[in-house]
Amino acid sequence: MAQDAIGPGILAIERPHRHLLWLYVIRAVLTGPGFIVVMPLLFFRYETMRFRFDAEGVHMRWGILFRRQINLTYARIQDIHLTSGFIQRWLGLADIKIQTASGSSGAEMTLEGLIEFEAVRDFLYTRMRGYRDRTAHEEPARGAGADGGQAVALLRDAIDELRAARIALERQAGRGGAGERRNV
Repeated sequence: MAQDAIGPGILAIERPHRHLLWLYVIRAVLTGPGFIVVMPLLFFRYETMRFRFDAEGVHMRWGILFRRQINLTYARIQDIHLTSGFIQRWLGLADIKIQTASGSSGAEMTLEGLIEFEAVRDFLYTRMRGYRDRTAHEEPARGAGADGGQAVALLRDAIDELRAARIALERQAGRGGAGERRNV
């Protein structure tokens, strides 16, 4: 597994920071009487939330009764947004919203509870761009093999046929054009 300068620290992240639990407590308190229902849900979300960054992509899972798991490869990532409300900034947190070309208007994955959110965003951008650069370089390389030679030969044959057709059309237009001028 290739690890760049910021990679080793990012690859070690598995759980949200404990400040996320404080954010959840504040949000639950702000619901008023809904605290009794909201707090256990947020607590179990915090306790079961897991992240994994590897060579292929980013993975997130959470839930006890209803488990949810999202796996995104770096190639699918289209855009990355950081959002941070007042309380999140006070706690040093931000949400990393990862969008794909899935057709939904919202983020496909939201990584929350990360203190090193800027480093994670930079890591994801690097991996996303690196994957695109790698595939852009691999595609011409695939065409340069045995099939590439055949493709070049087919293209040259097509060019020769087009050139011959153009010459024939020019000759025909030259004869027809001169004949029409005489009749006029």
